[in-house]
Amino acid sequence: MVHTYEVLVDIKEFVSQINNTCQSGTARYEINADSRQKADGMARVQARSDHPQGTEYDVRVTRLLQ
Repeated sequence: MVHTYEVLVDIKEFVSQINNTCQSGTARYEINADSRQKADGMARVQARSDHPQGTEYDVRVTRLLQ
């Protein structure tokens, strides 16, 4: 059965390689998936697509919406 999960992804992006500055942020996704594990993977793929300069992606499924 497919459920909708709320997934938060903390993303760290390096702005400049010269002075090692980075910015951090959190992206929120609503993912339709069969399980929490699949929702985790799908959110990671989406975050990498949305933030290709990211170097760290911390994914956490926070709750079941439907």
